[in-house]
Amino acid sequence: MALPFFKKLCKVTEISPFSQYLRKFALTDRIMNQPLIISLVIALYFGALILIAHFSSKGANNSTYFTGNRNMAWPLVALAMVTAPISGLTFISVPGMVASKGFSYLQMCLGFIVGYFLIAWVLVPLFYRHKIISIYSFLDNRFGRSTYKTGAWLFLISEVLGIGVRFMVVCVVLQLLVFEPLNLPFALNVAVTMFLIWLYTARGGVKSVIWSDSIKSIILISSVIVCFIFVSDSLGISLKEVPGIIADHPSSRIFHFDNIMESSYFWKQFLTGVFIVVAMTGLDQDLMQRILACKNPKDSRKNMAVSGVLQFVVIALFLALGVLLMLYMERHAIEMPQKTDDIFATVAFDSEIPMVISIIFILGLVSASYSSVGSALTSLTTSFTVDILEGTKKYEEKELKKKRKLVHTSMALVMGIVIIACYYLNEQDAISALFTLASYTYGPILGLFTFGIFSKRQVETKWIPVICIMSPVLSWLIAHGAKALFNYETGYELFLLNALLTIAGLYLLPAPSPANETDSSSIPASDLA
Repeated sequence: MALPFFKKLCKVTEISPFSQYLRKFALTDRIMNQPLIISLVIALYFGALILIAHFSSKGANNSTYFTGNRNMAWPLVALAMVTAPISGLTFISVPGMVASKGFSYLQMCLGFIVGYFLIAWVLVPLFYRHKIISIYSFLDNRFGRSTYKTGAWLFLISEVLGIGVRFMVVCVVLQLLVFEPLNLPFALNVAVTMFLIWLYTARGGVKSVIWSDSIKSIILISSVIVCFIFVSDSLGISLKEVPGIIADHPSSRIFHFDNIMESSYFWKQFLTGVFIVVAMTGLDQDLMQRILACKNPKDSRKNMAVSGVLQFVVIALFLALGVLLMLYMERHAIEMPQKTDDIFATVAFDSEIPMVISIIFILGLVSASYSSVGSALTSLTTSFTVDILEGTKKYEEKELKKKRKLVHTSMALVMGIVIIACYYLNEQDAISALFTLASYTYGPILGLFTFGIFSKRQVETKWIPVICIMSPVLSWLIAHGAKALFNYETGYELFLLNALLTIAGLYLLPAPSPANETDSSSIPASDLA
């Protein structure tokens, strides 16, 4: 559920209702120096990030970049984690979800909370015990080199493509509000923003990311609260009346138990929420790199418990704002946009909305997007340096630092290219596209870790990469077959199906021959306590 995307380089050929509002906002006399004002807001934001990065990266070394020296205070990490999974895509899409799906997303968010507790009590102790820098090195210990590389590459592909979808949201906004009025191409837009992100993450790594995410959490939550208060006030609704009005709105339904065939069915959403968090947080280097920066497993558990509950509250606030935005559009006879993603921006850039609200909207969107890209860049650099290049095993500190910096720059370039490509090619519901992509890439990762942790069985590892390719293919065939034959709408449970097929495939593999058997051994369940 993101913005409608455009097809041709440096030229907008298809304009959504949201884009029309942005363009109207950019070209009218409402703000004579609008590109300058927005640029100044972004410059101040980045100035704050770079200043934070400067102080947080003093005395930084490779350990600081990769793990934050394992001495970050858990309340700070918890604050950073509250909105860490929230990108500009979420900022735009979740309020608009109300129009098409009501509050059903909270069913999945309840599963998120359970998933966070599973990560805290199962994966976190395991990773700390083995002093893991990149979580995919667990696959090396359990299965061997080929599986280790397979897991790392699945993550790299998932993260690069995922960030291309997520970051495009803010690039579209900046293009229409800043770069297009100045007749500057989209490629320059991406180049400038990627350079700024590269700049503040280059030295401090995950330590800088945690501090910047904490600032992001404050800005993002504050921006939603300010918009919430303004819209309710403009509707003549007091804050005491808001809960009752939202509860009475037809879109406020949360639980769906009536039709198992629908994608909104409770147990589909809830169980998928549990496992999608385990995979997309617990088995994602991007987010686990922050969680493992705490001093010890106990602190990490506190961080996960607090951030999981607070994240549910923040998402509920986004959805509640969505109801108020719909009421505002009804009151002011504003036509509902074709894309529900456009609802928030349509109201934020309405002619009757004060300029400060539009600026707050942009600041919230920018902080959400830039922070997520910064953390993704850090995790990609860590995974490629540690997993693919095996830098921590091959190089001394000084040489490792050079390699890390080179990878950091290269990853920034790759991400920029992918963002530009996504800008032209993607026209579908983006948050759904993101989770669908995750179903095909994180599903095998979840299957590998589940089998590796809870099974002692040794298998012929040379076939594992084949299993990780065949599982998504079979999942796709099953999903389309279920729709064609039974009119069964496959939702996010496709992710679970993918993981189960991977686990089943691993069980079907033969035991390794004595000549090929590795010295790796499974980690028994007792080791997870």
